[in-house]
Amino acid sequence: MTSSPHLIGRDRYERAIEAWADNTHEDAFTHTVRLTDNDASVEVSLVCTPAPGYEVREARARILAGGAESGATTPELGRLAGARMVAGFTRRLAVVCADGARAALFVDAGVEVARLARQVTKLPAAATDGLSADDAQRCWTLDATGWNDLPDSCFTYSPAGRALLATRPVSTPMVRDLYSPPPGRSRIFVRRKLSRLVRTGDRLHLFHSMHDNVHGFDIHYEIDLGSGRILAADSVTSRLPYSSICAEPQAKIQSLIGEVADAGLRKRMQPLIGGSTGCAQLHDLTADLLKLLALS
Repeated sequence: MTSSPHLIGRDRYERAIEAWADNTHEDAFTHTVRLTDNDASVEVSLVCTPAPGYEVREARARILAGGAESGATTPELGRLAGARMVAGFTRRLAVVCADGARAALFVDAGVEVARLARQVTKLPAAATDGLSADDAQRCWTLDATGWNDLPDSCFTYSPAGRALLATRPVSTPMVRDLYSPPPGRSRIFVRRKLSRLVRTGDRLHLFHSMHDNVHGFDIHYEIDLGSGRILAADSVTSRLPYSSICAEPQAKIQSLIGEVADAGLRKRMQPLIGGSTGCAQLHDLTADLLKLLALS
């Protein structure tokens, strides 16, 4: 039977995230994530270098709300200094936060910081001079230059996706400030996410939305509580980095219909909705919902 520890004693659970990037240092950004759910609210703020280093220079965290813990700082996150936000970073977060209050929320907020760090970079001003609005071909090239971990991370950054740039009209909301931000500029990139679990009779509905400078996602899954089987899966995308290219893999969400939400689904769904033929954002939004469930 599918269940969630967040639905003990209630039929509805919500988690909201507000995240933003500030250009606070010549060679680094300050990324801040506030995560709030029905029971508590935490904030993580990391000073990090851009790609390819993704190195944490400073780390601060505090509990904004949460009963007796409200207002407490968590100095243990300072142990992240020197860590890189690459493979293994989630495990490092779990170790650092293990003994602290609201550990799980701090780990999830730290993961969001790592994702935020992949939305802004620091290319020389000369590299972005004259960048015009909606120049998808040049923005795609700047992406490949600014973020070394993008190739084959999704369909858009695969050879097949790149080839489509020359065959169809493609619009983009990408702007120069994401590549060469002015010194001291605050909130260069702002992201808001909302996840929700709603239990209705013998069904569990899972919702997740993400809206930021270049993405607009609203996804929904319906699960049969008895069998754990996914009965419905749909997605609305109101904004995409490269319109008609990023749209290609979105229908893959339908491939999850009939799958059982068990401990193995995270691995099984990678070739279905992720990888070089899928969408990294759709994959991450789905994975985050599954983390809210008790999967056996």
